[in-house]
Amino acid sequence: MTALIAIEEGELSDTVQVTKDAVITESGASLCGIKPGDTLTMEQLLYGLLIPSGNDAANAIAVHMSGSVEAFAGRMNEKARQLGATQTHFKNPSGLSDPEHYTTAYDLYLIFNEAMKLPKFREIIGADAYTASYTDAQGNAVSKTWKVGNWYQNGETETPEGLTVLGGKTGTTQAAGYCLIMAEQDEAGKEYISVVLKAENRQGLYKNMTNIITKIVD
Repeated sequence: MTALIAIEEGELSDTVQVTKDAVITESGASLCGIKPGDTLTMEQLLYGLLIPSGNDAANAIAVHMSGSVEAFAGRMNEKARQLGATQTHFKNPSGLSDPEHYTTAYDLYLIFNEAMKLPKFREIIGADAYTASYTDAQGNAVSKTWKVGNWYQNGETETPEGLTVLGGKTGTTQAAGYCLIMAEQDEAGKEYISVVLKAENRQGLYKNMTNIITKIVD
């Protein structure tokens, strides 16, 4: 949802200076590695959000667009209502655990399906890697390369014959388990969206996803 709002309502060319509000302190949180004072474009932050699952990038986008994480979460909830995602409530832009932050597989489908209508979203989630060149708080040049975590895209898991993975988004927290939503296309060009939530480990996540998407071509 963070990426959907950023692409639809933001300016990809905007220059964003990362503030301390982007800092994530939760143990085990996935980060893209930006720091307060770094200056990037909105587009670079979107790559940092979607490829390495940078929760810090999510916060930076939220603060830039709405002034605070909390205000941006309000925009996310309004967008969810517009999409009919009635079993979803956001407390933050990153998806980190909160008792009042929840969704369902169907609502995730609604959100992801809307995002897949955006060429820039499709471009970013379809990338295997991305190198961002930007400046830090002292004005020094920084270069970071982020690599995709989706095993179908990085070759760690084989995609069933007859399907092409267009891209996806992983997510992992202690409460949600190992999760993946992704889009795939069959040889006739028809697209599908598949979701697995609350897997116990990565191996189980991709085993379950393979079982689901194999049914497309069976």
